[in-house]
Amino acid sequence: MSKAGTWYYSVLGVCKQASASEIRDAYRRQALKWHPDRWMKNPEESGEAKKRFQKIQEAYSGFVNFMQEMVLMMQNVRSQEGNSLEDHQGSLMDMMAEDERRKLGFDWESSARKRARFC
Repeated sequence: MSKAGTWYYSVLGVCKQASASEIRDAYRRQALKWHPDRWMKNPEESGEAKKRFQKIQEAYSGFVNFMQEMVLMMQNVRSQEGNSLEDHQGSLMDMMAEDERRKLGFDWESSARKRARFC
């Protein structure tokens, strides 16, 4: 993720290894805390609350956009003939650094082996 991606983590108060549900939960907490409607009675703070709320919205939408882009890429790749989902997963795995795969919980090789044992 770019420097903007790193900024998104800090705005939401999560670490880079946060799961999608942790990111969503952090967004909800921050959005509730800094929603401008909650600060209307305190005019000195309402401007700051509005700025923070906008940053929170931008950060979360950045995560959502990134995930949607990844899903679309996978769908486009799947639609190409001659390549299996496993081939595409392997290509994605090659693009990601090994430690990043572990942090994000993407260990398709071991999960594929587990499925093969049960079939």
